[in-house]
Amino acid sequence: MAAIALVGSATIWIPDEKLDRLLLPLVGFAAGSLFGGAMFHMVPAGLGAGVDVRATVTWLAAGFTLFFALEQLLHRHHCLRAAAPCRQPMTYLILLGDGLHNFMGGLAVGGAFLIDVRTGLMTWLIAVAHEIPQELGDFAVLVHGGWKRSTALLYNFASALTFPAGGIIAWTASLHADVAFLLPFAAGNFLYIAASDLIPEANRTHDPRRGLSSLAAFVAGLALLYGLASIGG
Repeated sequence: MAAIALVGSATIWIPDEKLDRLLLPLVGFAAGSLFGGAMFHMVPAGLGAGVDVRATVTWLAAGFTLFFALEQLLHRHHCLRAAAPCRQPMTYLILLGDGLHNFMGGLAVGGAFLIDVRTGLMTWLIAVAHEIPQELGDFAVLVHGGWKRSTALLYNFASALTFPAGGIIAWTASLHADVAFLLPFAAGNFLYIAASDLIPEANRTHDPRRGLSSLAAFVAGLALLYGLASIGG
C-alpha cells in the first residue's frame, strides 16, 4: 500500500487543468467504492464475525466520529484539486494527517484479514481505490505549497509507511483480544471519508458534464462493490 504514494510522480508531466479532469472521476469512483465497501462488505462481515447489531452500529458511529475529530484537530482536508489553492496551506499538517489516516487504514485492513482473507482483500481493494486519488491530490498540494517534487514524493511515501505499522499492531492485538470490532469501526472511517471529503469534492464542479461523469463513476464504484458482495454470497 505504501508504494501507492509514489503515484504522485505521475503528476510531474501532467498540467494542472488535465490533472483536475482526471481526479474528478477518480474521486467519484473512490467515494462509491468506500460507501459500497462499508455497507456491502464490512458491516455484514462484522455481523458475521459475531459482533451484535447494537455493537456494530456503535463501533460504526465511533469510527465516523473519530475521523471527524481528527480532521477538526488537524484542520486536514483532502485537497484534490491541483489547480486551486488548498484551503489549509500548512503542508506538514497534510503529511501528519496522511500518516494518521494510513495508520488507521492499516488497522482496518489488518483486522479484516484476521477475520477472513476474502474480507481482507476486499477491504484492501477499497482502500486502494481511495488512496490513488488522495495521493495524487496530496502530492500536487505539497508541490503547490512550495516543496520540490522529489522532496514531496519522498515525504509522501514516508507518511504512507504508517499503513503497514497499523497492520502489524492489528495482528499483535489479535493475539490478546477479539478484533472483529475493527470491521464496523473501519466502515465508519470509510463512510466519513466518502461523505465528508470525497462527495463534497466531487460536487465542486459547475460543469454538468463533469458532474455527470463524477456521478457515473460513483455509481460504478458502488455497483462494483455490490457485485463483488453478491458473487461472494
